[in-house]
Amino acid sequence: MNRPTPKPVVGGGAKKVLYALKTATRIGLDNTAKALTAKNACKACALGMGGQKGGMTNEAGEFPSVCNKSIQAQSTDIQPGIPPEVIDHSLSDLRELDGHELEHLGRLAFPIYKAAGSDRYVPVDWDFALDLAAQRFAATKPERSFFYSSGRSSNEAGFVLQLLARLYGTNNVNNCSYYCHQATGVGLDSTIGTGTATVEMEDLDRCDFILVIGANPSSNHPRFIHKLKGVRDRGGEVVVINPAKEPGLVRFALPKNVKSMVSGGDWIASDYLQPRIGSDLAVVKGLIKAVLENGAQDDDFIADHTEGFAALRADIAATAWAEIEARTGLTQADIERVAGIYSRAKSAVIAWGMGITHHLNGVDNVEYIANLCLVRGQIGRPGAGLLPLRGHSNVQGIGTIGVKPVLAAEVMARMEETLGVALPREKGLDTMRGMEAAHRGEIDAALIMGGNLYEANPNSAFAEAAFARIGFKLFLTTTLNRGHVHGHDDSEALILPVTARDEEWQPTTQESMFNFVRLSDGGICRLKSVRPETEILCELARRLLPDSPVDFEAFKQHRTIREAIARIVPGLEDLADIDIAKREFHIRGRILHAPEFKTKSGRAHFVVRDLPPVKGGLLLTTVRSEGQFNSIIYERTDSYRGMDRLDVMMNAEDMAGLGLRDGDAVVVESEHGLMNGARVRVFDLARGSVMAYYPEANVLTATAVDPRSRTPSFKATPVQVRKNA
Repeated sequence: MNRPTPKPVVGGGAKKVLYALKTATRIGLDNTAKALTAKNACKACALGMGGQKGGMTNEAGEFPSVCNKSIQAQSTDIQPGIPPEVIDHSLSDLRELDGHELEHLGRLAFPIYKAAGSDRYVPVDWDFALDLAAQRFAATKPERSFFYSSGRSSNEAGFVLQLLARLYGTNNVNNCSYYCHQATGVGLDSTIGTGTATVEMEDLDRCDFILVIGANPSSNHPRFIHKLKGVRDRGGEVVVINPAKEPGLVRFALPKNVKSMVSGGDWIASDYLQPRIGSDLAVVKGLIKAVLENGAQDDDFIADHTEGFAALRADIAATAWAEIEARTGLTQADIERVAGIYSRAKSAVIAWGMGITHHLNGVDNVEYIANLCLVRGQIGRPGAGLLPLRGHSNVQGIGTIGVKPVLAAEVMARMEETLGVALPREKGLDTMRGMEAAHRGEIDAALIMGGNLYEANPNSAFAEAAFARIGFKLFLTTTLNRGHVHGHDDSEALILPVTARDEEWQPTTQESMFNFVRLSDGGICRLKSVRPETEILCELARRLLPDSPVDFEAFKQHRTIREAIARIVPGLEDLADIDIAKREFHIRGRILHAPEFKTKSGRAHFVVRDLPPVKGGLLLTTVRSEGQFNSIIYERTDSYRGMDRLDVMMNAEDMAGLGLRDGDAVVVESEHGLMNGARVRVFDLARGSVMAYYPEANVLTATAVDPRSRTPSFKATPVQVRKNA
């Protein structure tokens, strides 16, 4: 009997249109339209949409620029408040809910408090909450505290948070980039002298080649797919390098394109390599090797604008093709073919995600991506350069305005001079060092603004123990997540409800992955008892630091905050009057349309690194589904891959070698933990690879970090998979 050929899975398409319609109907078409068309930056990824050109217009003026992530983000904000009767349940009851269920309980509409030893939260009023928070931090030595922000908060809130922490007496100021793209910042700084993208959005319309390595933008940055399609439409090439053959990167049906929808989708990748997990450095060395062996390097650019090329050439020559093939699982011919496509490109952009940074050698990976770009002179001119694909909508801005443990000396000096203050000089704890200190019982109070730090951590058992040993935790959030109900049995927790971006009482600003600063109007009122993060932080500062030379009452005005930032942070001078001029802008000195590098010599550096030790056996990478953003689970089913949250994906030959069949119940084990309740599924993966969803698979991952970026290795964990008896 002949079986019909399975219909190929395509990203986007009707399923996303129907999802959007269903979501919009559930939350109300008027509410949806108001939220999506208001002049506020999108709350999802940092690709950039919204601001003063309108909610569904990007910085290049393209309309409509809206994607499923935008609608998903709005769907949680446009919820009614959680009823008090729900809050009255015990922590053990709430822990029975998964992340999806907690997120969809509704918006937190009033402050809630859990006393030490109590088994539940109770509603409290704002004065009690703020007085209690100030008392707990006042009773804590500053070095035994830490302050954390996600990337969804505004520049204004982030600046006040880090200023509050430093005036309080600590540089233990962290943000979520230490768990995602910190390796990018370190790697780019060591090679080209700047830690962010070198291209603007318009460059994606000028290039004829884009390499996407270690990322799945079809799920995580859907509007980037429009840019990839644009390259193909112009006759250019899109190459994807990823251990998994992601359906949305092969073919994608663009919802706003009728032809794309009717035809069953557009072809995205013109070539696709699937290397073994953890072999990224060997892959990139192979690409450089092929470029050099073909004489395709840009000798003039290298001579005029770089240094260290001789050492790189020697390193590449000493790396044998046999070793590259053995490590990557790719053939020399595969790599040479892709290198040939790259070598013929006139203007190339290289983009990457956390598949590159989530390794113990993540910085090395980024440095060699920069090497690959430099060796062909594909940087320092329009239409060419480097593009880290960042997640949260303002994660780059949060770092720019100082939410990090170490500030540049110039910024520290300007802050002290502008505000008339003296700031601590002790080196602050990064995110993992802060969690490790908590795990040792050395953190007594923590302020966590947004995000889900509990589930952002690797090694779930470690994270829960660390949270449990923090005596007092203050959360600022719009909705509940598992970090609010795990790790609090014997400690105090206070959760304060905050406005969403489009509900802010005053305009706020955000920075895209293209170094572009947007102005968000705010102004929508949904819940009467929620407050802006800046309002809460300034009220806490007034109580905690009554003798501070900084007037935190004045800092409740966002214009005052922006004026201070403009005087303190180089490149943000245009922020001072953005609310008056309504003129959004690129941060000065970042876009590299001329080969003027920010290094001491003014030249870019070729950097040489050794290949990492080889890991044998099966290697696990954790990934996001189409139905989630970071740790937020909007849908339990991944419509692109056809998987559920506890599905573990493997290569068919690897499964057969273990005696496993598609759909078998399995146990996945690492030296750090055990994942039960999973089933194994066949997926188009490189041999030796296992793929499972984050954060469910965090129980398997380790707290070991890249020594230079302090980013955990979520992407190459040795595991064993066995059939569940």
